[in-house]
Amino acid sequence: MDADAPAPAEDRPAPLVRREDEDRIAVLTLDSPANRNALSRRLLAELSDHLRDLEADEGVHGVLLRSSRQVFCSGADLKEAAQVDMTESARAIIDVQRRLVALPVPVVARLDGAVRAGGLGLVASSDVVVCRDDVTFALTEVRLGLAAATISIPLRARLTSRAASDWFLTGRRFDAAEARAHGLVTTVVDEAGMDAAVTSVLDDLRAGARQALTAAKRILTADLLADLDARGEEMARVSGRLFRSPLAQERMAAALRRG
Repeated sequence: MDADAPAPAEDRPAPLVRREDEDRIAVLTLDSPANRNALSRRLLAELSDHLRDLEADEGVHGVLLRSSRQVFCSGADLKEAAQVDMTESARAIIDVQRRLVALPVPVVARLDGAVRAGGLGLVASSDVVVCRDDVTFALTEVRLGLAAATISIPLRARLTSRAASDWFLTGRRFDAAEARAHGLVTTVVDEAGMDAAVTSVLDDLRAGARQALTAAKRILTADLLADLDARGEEMARVSGRLFRSPLAQERMAAALRRG
């Protein structure tokens, strides 16, 4: 067998990010149940590849980013963080955030479950966020000896400054209503209303002219895009340095033992 030949389909691992197209909307589903949709290098690479493909896809009017499980995203993959240079992982997070922000068409995030740490960066990099009323959030980095560095760029663009200080420094859990009040999410509905609320947003995007959607998004995201370009590498280096620290390694190991 040719060593360079692709593996048979049955031998390939199941994708961690799936794409399906539904009437001019590309649906990207995070599907990594083993680590609660943590931002592993593989998940980030797959998500980046899908977003790269969408940059040139003139048939879509929008992107829906969702999860297949109760947890939307649990943040960094702590098992992976103990084994790899997290500076590179932080750069991958910056790349994904930048692609979400720079994508020509709007990104709608659907939140049906908890969002922690780095997952909030995906939410903040989206244009419209529909959230279930029982979803909770937390920037848990500070409790692990880390800081919400790479995701600080889109979060600071969305949040009130007082909420940013509170959430970044305390690491406490907050609910969907508080997230909406301070600019992180757009709409909060109960479980029964989620499908209708998301469909309404997507139908509005389908009704818009694509050239108008792309022009409006460029206007809205120009400052955030410039900030990601100016400060992304600095924040990736800060993140990598903190992940390598003995304190963070000790606290992450303890968190893994607790499960």
